[in-house]
Amino acid sequence: MFVPMEKAAFIINPFSAKKNYQPFLNELKKKVDNPLYYVSESIQGTDEFIQKHFDEVDVFVAIGGDGTISTVARNLINTEKILAIFPAGSGNGFSNETKFNKNLDELLEKIKVKKSRKIDTFTVNERLSINVSGTGFDGKVVKEFEKTDRGFKNYIKVSVKTFFNYKPIKVKFVSEAYQQYNGRYLMMNIANTRQFGNNAYIAPNASKSDGLVDIVLVKKFPLTYSALFAFRMFTKRLKDDDYVTYLPVSEIEFKVNTTNWHLDGEFNKIKSPVHVKVLPASLTILI
Repeated sequence: MFVPMEKAAFIINPFSAKKNYQPFLNELKKKVDNPLYYVSESIQGTDEFIQKHFDEVDVFVAIGGDGTISTVARNLINTEKILAIFPAGSGNGFSNETKFNKNLDELLEKIKVKKSRKIDTFTVNERLSINVSGTGFDGKVVKEFEKTDRGFKNYIKVSVKTFFNYKPIKVKFVSEAYQQYNGRYLMMNIANTRQFGNNAYIAPNASKSDGLVDIVLVKKFPLTYSALFAFRMFTKRLKDDDYVTYLPVSEIEFKVNTTNWHLDGEFNKIKSPVHVKVLPASLTILI
């Protein structure tokens, strides 16, 4: 039985899900009569496909990880167009946080009903981020991780190796109100939602609809603390302590002595000074 989907478009990242997107496409074609879909060859190709079909489509479905979702979302900011997700990444942080799963029937049902809500996004030097972005240790991990076959095991391997060799970054805030937090950090994250992905909750109190992001400052900690840090991160219990500081902000500016960043898990080069700004209620997502 076909589900009518005249007003939905499906954008597939062919490099997600270990490059095995064909089963998804086969299932989609069985359940949707002549679906409008695009197997993305590039970010530019995705942008062009969305612009071409913008007027006739109400719901754009991103099939991929946080980077794919962010690429699609970028085209929908401050419009009434709705973002939906079929998670196919290695971490799926944003889709976990917005309650999307790998059940296509459930997704098609949601698209039919078309209920939606607005959430916040933010920019880092005017580049969009929807989930968690950061610099320091995790920016370096993402850079090294992109040289591997991805997957959770490789992420852990790269993380451990990087941790032992990593020199802390220097962060200097522009506003006097935050200068007490100037210093050296293992990593600095900007969290719009609670988790990186793989249920690693870096900011357990972050909300995607409060007009704020959590700046998470993590000092380099001794090996004896690492098990506790990991335990707290995977059980949503990270909190302010000697090594972790949370600063909820709507806008902030700082300098940092590295250009290695990740935006939603994708490696980026970003020069200081860095300006972070929340875009409140700027993205409409399917619920």
